[in-house]
Amino acid sequence: LEKEGSLNNGAAQQGVETGTAPVAGEKVDVGKGHLPALGNKNAKVVMIDFSDFECPFCKQYFDQTFAQIKKDYIDTGKVAYYYRHFPLDFHPAAKPAALASECANEQGKFWEFHDLVFKEQTKITGQTPEATILALKTFAANIGLNTTQFNTCLDTEKFKDNVDKDYTEGATAGVNGTPGFFINGVPVVGAQPYSAFKTILDQELSK
Repeated sequence: LEKEGSLNNGAAQQGVETGTAPVAGEKVDVGKGHLPALGNKNAKVVMIDFSDFECPFCKQYFDQTFAQIKKDYIDTGKVAYYYRHFPLDFHPAAKPAALASECANEQGKFWEFHDLVFKEQTKITGQTPEATILALKTFAANIGLNTTQFNTCLDTEKFKDNVDKDYTEGATAGVNGTPGFFINGVPVVGAQPYSAFKTILDQELSK
């Protein structure tokens, strides 16, 4: 989990400050956002992922856990999965990447772009702003987007309001680090192992 307001440049901070995050098991009313659902949007269980494209723990979740959740719950129609932006201030590439993913979404390829950014995260981490933007534009070309449209969209920060709204609503819901999840409103904090998600997903499906 990477915490909002961290001053140690993204080093791991374990645990959650008392009173700043929802209590596990205490449901929170949080919206799905505007990005397209992965899976069956009418599924019984809704899973919302507040994430940051530069966060190493978000990549850890993507690498180690997300594919298994997708295979067992999303692809089988049991879970509707939504991504929401929560770019942390100390990750300079996070907001440009969030804006870029919105530009990919404009062309109907949000999830393809999402996957590629996490797979190639090292190409945006610790780079100059110019190198980050160049990498994001290269990602867009690699998944077959109209690069002229994409580049203009990114350069003008066309969807800044969408990213800011996600961040504000996440903070209101109690998110103070990434990744932060809500499973039918039940908060799950950090890049937990698959088993932790499975327990809550199965509980919600059994209701």
